[in-house]
Order: sequence, then structure tokens, then C-alpha cells
Amino acid sequence: MSDPLLRVHNLRKYFVQRSGIFKQHKSYVHAVENISFDIQRGETLGLVGESGCGKSTLGKTLLRLHEPDAGEIIFDGTDIRALSRADMRPMRKRLQMIFQDPYDSLNSRHTIGDIIEEPLLVHGIGSARERRVAVVELLQKVGLPANSIERFPHEFSGGQRQRVGIARAIALNPDFVVCDEPLSALDVSVQAQIINLLLALRASMNLSLLFISHDLSVVRHLSDRVAVMYLGEIVELAPAASIYTEARHPYTQYLIASIPKPEPGRIKPAPLVGEVPSPLHPPSGCRFHTRCPIAQDICRAQKPELKIIASDSAHRAACHFAKP
Repeated sequence: MSDPLLRVHNLRKYFVQRSGIFKQHKSYVHAVENISFDIQRGETLGLVGESGCGKSTLGKTLLRLHEPDAGEIIFDGTDIRALSRADMRPMRKRLQMIFQDPYDSLNSRHTIGDIIEEPLLVHGIGSARERRVAVVELLQKVGLPANSIERFPHEFSGGQRQRVGIARAIALNPDFVVCDEPLSALDVSVQAQIINLLLALRASMNLSLLFISHDLSVVRHLSDRVAVMYLGEIVELAPAASIYTEARHPYTQYLIASIPKPEPGRIKPAPLVGEVPSPLHPPSGCRFHTRCPIAQDICRAQKPELKIIASDSAHRAACHFAKP
């Protein structure tokens, strides 16, 4: 197998939280904790988990929209964490992001043409005429009419705005795109259209994607592999084809069982006991042990490694008692 396009090793991101009358007390939010994975060229890695588990923070940290505190981000052989702002600038053409909210991510004072042209303008690509032609081609590529170029974001529906966001993300012909829950603000009927658009663009442009979502049924259609995140850590990583039928971590098993299914009389799984612990003070050992139905003393004392399960080298889980 060829070298991965993106390799992440022991990535960590904490946020400082101050308290007290004079803000003299300092504590840390453990948003991303020693995460490692890789993404091949043309591959889509789905990233799932409950709200607040650190999925979006991880995506932004990969692109250095949040500066990582530790670890390596190796993109096409280059550790981009070690790059200066000036050296990082040309690399940003190859690393793009589709944001979650199509209403807040577009400047309401700019026309659609200006919004899509901005990346080309910032990187000094083409003349004004060439950029306008490129914008029209991008609009057509994402399924919007050419006359959209002079209109404003408020004139479009949520799905159309997200298409504009996608057009902006692919304007520089990137290699890697972080999709930060791009469907969560859209109607179900529109979600299917955006999924088909992303699949088509991935095939035509050979894009590598990190697709972040809390909806496992959506991730199943888009992803080659799926990573499950809980409280800042990846607890399971496996091919999409097997994680839905052979989930090994208790948390993943609960998420899979919770997917709505059109089966009359189906018994829904009981909700997990307790609340998600605070990332300010994560539990010792396995972070899931406070809610896990099979937790034992070792789970409270020793952190499990994300390791290969049995002979399946593509399936990894961080659980002392991982089993189907």
C-alpha cells in the first residue's frame, strides 16, 4: 500500500479555561487527546460521536484553524504542524473545509460570485476574467445556475447555500477536505442531494475526505472507514462494512443499536446510564467506564490502547473486553 495522504500521530488539543475573581485559576478542556489515524488518497474516513466529543475540534486542528498542542500532522510527507504561517499559506490550497452551518459560513454582504472567487483572489490565481469563468464552472459543477453569481446568500435555500460552500471549498482543487457536519442543518430530502454531490466530486476530483457527523446512517453511505470518538479519544476504527455488523466497543455497539429502523415492534436500546463526563476532568482509565455496562476495575485504573482486534488488522478498538 502506498503512503497515506494524511497521517496523524498523537495529536492533542487542549483549551484553557480560567476561573476565579481575577481569572487566576487555570484548568484545561481535554478536547482532543492523543489521536492517531491515517487517510489514503481518495479515501473517506467517517468520524462519528455524540455532540461535544471533539469531532469538529479535531477537524479544525488538522487544518491548523486551531493550533495543536502536541503530535504530528503529516500531509503528503510534510509535517504541517512545523510550518510557519508563510510556509503554511501555499499548503492551504490543498487543505479545505466545508462548514456545518450554511447560514453563518457565508458572508451575507457578498454576492455568491465574490464568495466563491475569494480563495482564487487570495492565492493570486488568474485574471479577473479567468476567475469569473472559473466561478461559473464551479457553480455548474455543484448544480447551481450561472446566474447565481450576482445573487446574495439570503436568496438561497439551506441546501443551495451548502452547495455554495462546497463550491468554495473545491475552488482551489484541493486534495483533502474536512466536511464538518455539512448535512446537520439541512432537511432530510436535501441531505440526499448533498451526499450524491459529495460522492460525485470525490470520484471526479479524487478527493480525500474526513466526514464528520453524528448520524451513523449517513456516514455508512459515504465512508470507506469509520472512526468512533468519545470524549476526545478514538475508541474504535474499522472499515465501514464491518463496523456496522461487528462493532467491538460497547459505545459503538450502543450507537449502532440506536440507529432508527423501520421495524414495527422493535425494542429500542435502553439509554446509557449517566451523563457524558466533563472534558475538564475526564475519568481515569477508560473514559467510557462511567457509563459502560461491562466496566470492571481494570477499566477504571488502566487506559486501554486502540489496538488490533484478533486477526483483523483493519479493525481496532480501545477496550479491555472488546468483543462482538
